[in-house]
Amino acid sequence: MLGARQRLSGHVRETPIFASPRLSRATGAEVFVKHEYQQVTGSFKERGACNRLLLLTPDERARGVVAASAGNHALGLAYHGQRLGVPVHVLMPRFAPMVKVAQCRDYGAVVELCGDTFDGARAEAIKRAESGSLTLVHGFDDPHVIEGQGSIGLELCDALPELDVVVVPAGGGGLLAGVALAVKSRRPEVEVIGVEAEHAPTLSAALAAGRPVPVEVKPGLADGLAVARAGEHCFPIIQSLVSRVERVAEAEIASAIVRLMEAEKAVVEGAGAVGVAWLARRPPELRGRKVLVIASGGNIDLNVASRVIERGLAAAGRLCRVAVLLSDTPGALARLLGLIADAEANLIQVVHDRNFAPADVTLVNVSLVLETRDRDHIDRVKRALAGAGLNYEIGAEG
Repeated sequence: MLGARQRLSGHVRETPIFASPRLSRATGAEVFVKHEYQQVTGSFKERGACNRLLLLTPDERARGVVAASAGNHALGLAYHGQRLGVPVHVLMPRFAPMVKVAQCRDYGAVVELCGDTFDGARAEAIKRAESGSLTLVHGFDDPHVIEGQGSIGLELCDALPELDVVVVPAGGGGLLAGVALAVKSRRPEVEVIGVEAEHAPTLSAALAAGRPVPVEVKPGLADGLAVARAGEHCFPIIQSLVSRVERVAEAEIASAIVRLMEAEKAVVEGAGAVGVAWLARRPPELRGRKVLVIASGGNIDLNVASRVIERGLAAAGRLCRVAVLLSDTPGALARLLGLIADAEANLIQVVHDRNFAPADVTLVNVSLVLETRDRDHIDRVKRALAGAGLNYEIGAEG
């Protein structure tokens, strides 16, 4: 692990670690964030990819490498391959974010989209490596890649000698295994916790079965964690060194992305935000402890980001939609808007719809989108509407 850190010196960034007063207040722990998304290509994946490239033989470097990736591993491999003069061929699943596809090609890699899942792309990459002269560089299940990711663990141990807990995003297990191996080698008493997306319960299933097993992976915000089977090299390390693996839902991930934007001024992708999503539950066992969470990647598509912001605000109770059956009489809409103003909610949108109104011609549908402070504020809006005797429905926006 130390060798990997020394090898990577001058090739990858030693990303900053900052205390987060706002996350600390929100969680009851003393929270620090490792801003790993500040690597050149926006992800921790650079570390493992670069470490593997630096260990190629001269003949392997000349012939080039092949990899399967949902995006970030491909970016790291393409960028450092270009720097080091190593030809890079990347196979991506068709659902890979277009921003990552375009950036990867900008770094000079040959990119092909094949298969609907990561595992389909990986099978094709293995076939290319076996039938040709290219060296396969696995995105997570390679000892040299794991060692590269582990350099993060050495950095955080140096920066925070009194650290109690490390919270790590978990997909196939390369980052989690590397960080756990590094941290436990330096500070055996530190607890390492993995966090995965509910749509990709890869490590939870492996730990329950006692071995890597295939799982059904659904598309979601944390596309970088969408791996259907844990790594064979990663799993024994995780099984022996990681305390547990938690799961977070899509709404929690969306809220965490928004929270990181506001609290840390950090634009982080879904896979990089899962640790903060879990911390937002205020786990009681973390209260008063020094907790570091790794914000592992920042390659979020801007079109997705705009939708995530709306859904994250809705999940936090800061946006809501109100549907009201209103009397179609002069002044009724003004009175409704007055109720909203008195409840101190901010009106974002109003639609007064006669065309698809109820059969009762004396009524009209009115739809409002409101900006609110939190769920208690939404309850205040509900009380105002109910107190006025209005027939309404209220729910999350988006």
